[in-house]
Amino acid sequence: MSTVSTPWVEKYRPQTVSDIVGNTEAISRLQVIAKEGNLPNLLLCGPPGTGKTTSMLCLARDLLLQNTDTGNAGSSLGGAGKDILKEAVLELNASDDRGLDVVREKIKLFAQTKKTLPKKFFSTGEGATKEEQVVHLHKIVLLDEADSMTPAAQQALRRTMELHSSTTRFAFACNNSNKIIEPIQSRCAVVRFKKLSDADILKRLVYVIQEENVSYTDDGLEALLYLAEGDLRQALNALQATHTGYGLVNADNVFKVCDQPHPVLVENIITACVTKRNIQEAHKEMNRLLNRGYAPVDVISTFFKVVQANARLFRSELQQLEVLKIVGETTMRIAEGVGTSLQLAAMLARMIAAVESAPS
Repeated sequence: MSTVSTPWVEKYRPQTVSDIVGNTEAISRLQVIAKEGNLPNLLLCGPPGTGKTTSMLCLARDLLLQNTDTGNAGSSLGGAGKDILKEAVLELNASDDRGLDVVREKIKLFAQTKKTLPKKFFSTGEGATKEEQVVHLHKIVLLDEADSMTPAAQQALRRTMELHSSTTRFAFACNNSNKIIEPIQSRCAVVRFKKLSDADILKRLVYVIQEENVSYTDDGLEALLYLAEGDLRQALNALQATHTGYGLVNADNVFKVCDQPHPVLVENIITACVTKRNIQEAHKEMNRLLNRGYAPVDVISTFFKVVQANARLFRSELQQLEVLKIVGETTMRIAEGVGTSLQLAAMLARMIAAVESAPS
């Protein structure tokens, strides 16, 4: 009998703001909001996999369930807590249509609907009376990947935010804040997220590995961190896929599952160009990579990361920068749709020419 495994990104998703790893400054701001209950409209922006959506969900849970007159903690509320979240939170993600009609109907209807929400208590000082400690909570609209909303829908949403500011708060998550219209940005407190550090990602990976009893090697963890590039979601998905597919999380298995060229193979090509200056060997290694089915975009992406991270492959920093420039120009040409295999071959030739013409 087959069993369906829960994605680990959902199974181990933090439940409170204090459980979120990384982005200490941003999370500390959200913790203050959760503690005091004074929720402004929020705009959370930053790279994918850094905790924006999770932060919105955790903040809503903390505000509506913790330290309210229905109980002291969300975990003790059981079904009642779920009912409160269901009634008071409207979540729209990338799978939902977020055009003008949705703003006019679904979001506007939710904002207009009256909800009886619990009162939140917090400490304002030793002399504060109970009346001074009470905060009346708001309904919350969570809009994930808000930068994919049409400008017309954003304009309509701006008016809804104004009309229902006394009962409803909006939280937006986006990768690029430039795609959010200025009137909405000015109505929000902007919280910026950065890529997670390797230490933060490693801490969470080790926790999941211990909970799931995963067999791993150190080079497997290094490969996960290398491929994640600050994206915890990607690291956890790769960890689960490798564990499910191979049972052992090592570097070779991780790169196979993620369908990314192994950095060692790319290093061999760079060495053939920079050290040996052997165009035939470099072409042979490159064709071997492409014949394995790797997309040229993935190959050039790995080239960029390997050149950037391995100064030992070059005689000088100037040589490294020159090669990095060549790889960058090739990346741009491939992104524009110019013949990819031809561009990769030209990149190898330009790398050798640059090394030979450089002063010794």
